[in-house]
Amino acid sequence: MIRCIGGIIGPAPSNIEKPMTLAEKPRPADPQGDLQHLTEAILAFRDARDWKQFHSLRHLIVSLNLEAAELLELTQWQSDADMVARVADPAGREALADECADVLLYLLLVAAEAGIDLKAAALAKIRKNDAKYPVEKSRGSSRKYTELE
Repeated sequence: MIRCIGGIIGPAPSNIEKPMTLAEKPRPADPQGDLQHLTEAILAFRDARDWKQFHSLRHLIVSLNLEAAELLELTQWQSDADMVARVADPAGREALADECADVLLYLLLVAAEAGIDLKAAALAKIRKNDAKYPVEKSRGSSRKYTELE
């Protein structure tokens, strides 16, 4: 039961728990398979249109950054509250989802062109960041790792 100044207001919600750590969260059966499936889908889309000729590594990286800029553009002149409202609005959420998808798809194309295993690269980067930002020094801090004491 939850007690308040006026008395008991009912049972405590059963969903109040400490947050799960990443290691405790359920994992998809094969997260790499999802990335592989998406990569195969975007490569098939590209190849059906004979666009590989335009997809040098440099051009893909430029395109990735242009798409990331379009994602950033959605936040221009917007407050945090405006962004929360955008996500709550179906059209705003769709615009955000479209730009996120564009960034992801170009990232998959960059990785495919460069022969990068994104899952392995991401896990390696998390390990590097873990070493740079130990919890004891970085928790609650926005300082760069070179500025942590």
